[in-house]
Amino acid sequence: MRSLTLHLKILIAILVVLGISVTAYQIFVLGIPVTEDATDDLWNIDAKVEFVANPKDPVKIQMFVPPLSRDFVSLNESFISNNYGVSVNRTDGNRKVTWSARRAKGNQTLYYRLVLTKRYSGEKVKVKGPTFRDSIAVEGPEKIAAEALLAPIRQHSADVETFISEAIKRTNNLNDDNVKLLLAGDPSIPHKAKIVELLLSIAHVPVEKVHTIRLVADQPQTPELWLRSFNGNDWLYFNPETGEQGLPTDRLLWWTGDENLITVDGGKKAMVTFSLNNSEMNAIRLAKLTDENTDANFLEYSLYGLPLQTQQTFMIMVMIPIGVLVILILRNLIGLQTLGTFTPVLIALAFRETQLGFGIVLFTIITALGLSLRSYLEHLKLQMLPRLSVVLTFVVVLIAAISLFSHKLGLERGLSVALFPMVILTMTIERLSITWEERGANHALKVAIGTLFAASLAHLIMSVPELVYFVFTFPAILLILVGFMLAMGRYRGYRLTELVRFKAFLKADQ
Repeated sequence: MRSLTLHLKILIAILVVLGISVTAYQIFVLGIPVTEDATDDLWNIDAKVEFVANPKDPVKIQMFVPPLSRDFVSLNESFISNNYGVSVNRTDGNRKVTWSARRAKGNQTLYYRLVLTKRYSGEKVKVKGPTFRDSIAVEGPEKIAAEALLAPIRQHSADVETFISEAIKRTNNLNDDNVKLLLAGDPSIPHKAKIVELLLSIAHVPVEKVHTIRLVADQPQTPELWLRSFNGNDWLYFNPETGEQGLPTDRLLWWTGDENLITVDGGKKAMVTFSLNNSEMNAIRLAKLTDENTDANFLEYSLYGLPLQTQQTFMIMVMIPIGVLVILILRNLIGLQTLGTFTPVLIALAFRETQLGFGIVLFTIITALGLSLRSYLEHLKLQMLPRLSVVLTFVVVLIAAISLFSHKLGLERGLSVALFPMVILTMTIERLSITWEERGANHALKVAIGTLFAASLAHLIMSVPELVYFVFTFPAILLILVGFMLAMGRYRGYRLTELVRFKAFLKADQ
């Protein structure tokens, strides 16, 4: 027994020391902030490339990736693929990644990931660009229409900036006969940009197409077209629909020119899907990272390196041990009676969508009706498996009915009742009914209330934003929790509720 106790103490000490050491290393050496106070945006961008490969041909996929202008700095960039060679080249101010494979078959998926933030350096990098271009050859009616449009543009402009803005506005005037002729029935934004480029080339004003991504989280993204021109000192950006100057701060330049975002040799049906996620990091630490031009190795020591959808899942998963710890304390130290350990935690997870008050009401209604059905089935003398099957089916029907009536009554929150695990509800009803039969209605009611109280408390603690951030950023803290749980496994002392039960003995001794 002594050797077992010593072994347990050593194991607990190792886990606690390891958890503290890894967390301290992340905080003091890597400089990861403990809280989200004083934060700045950290953008995670995933570009998912999907296509169908030809089984007998070599595959070569080329896609533009951001050149990272002076406004943004990359903290981490990765190319995720399976059995593909990867290379990145620079051409005409763009960056292009090339995935290649000798053989591939069927549906293929590749990922490009970029983690970036605003550049903190106050020093502006000098940029270069063309200030003159040759005219695009145009003949016949198109030339006459272009000259007719250029005359009022020259009259109503004073410099290159106003000249470009006026050209864009004139091109978007679909009531002008000259514009109709040049557009030739194609009023799409790319074609309008092509006409603007034609007009400006006649005036020897250089302009190029810019494709950007909007930095907005959790929204579908498609590249947005802009125009830009170099005035000798800086790039001027223009909206191709309104002519307004100035690229919004939430735009990330992805590539420039007329080429498509992606080209595939040896495949077909290529599609690129963008997924953006915005997180925050300590502003001071983030400024140091960008100024030092580091590759932000701290991302390798955290769950932030996972795919974005996986991150959101793990933000929930890492809080489950916290909920289990709450139940453990309530049961082993306080003496609260619940239906097991994991049932309250699963109910607490369901409360994330239903919210606490509405979730308690839904749980109470479903459980009460299920107990009523279970009591009725008991009179039919059914075996356990058929009985559970009937109760499970009843729970599904009841969930559907509640969702339907909630929708009809305008209570959209009731639609989230489907998030309650049906099997857990079924087993909860079964175990409560058995408890009712074996130990009486009062004890069953006490256990049900205890389960709801534990689930509610666990939900409140698991939903604290500061705690979610800390555990997700420093997952090694879970090792310390495991050490505490192991120590609780040897606790044999009184629970708080037992002090009330045995209060009479204390009075007898006095």
